[in-house]
Amino acid sequence: MDEEEARSKPKAHEVGMLLDAMSVEELEARIALLSNEIERLKAAIAARQKSRSEAQNLFKF
Repeated sequence: MDEEEARSKPKAHEVGMLLDAMSVEELEARIALLSNEIERLKAAIAARQKSRSEAQNLFKF
């Protein structure tokens, strides 16, 4: 990999970034990365909702 190629490829995904220079394999890797992140975010939401529900049930009279 030459210096120009190293500079042109971002190390992390940014929403709205240009995708023209990315190969199919790179795009598929980004999809996998983002899919995993979506699942992680959904798990965080579920955990917070569970905590909120448990707290509401604890303080019900």
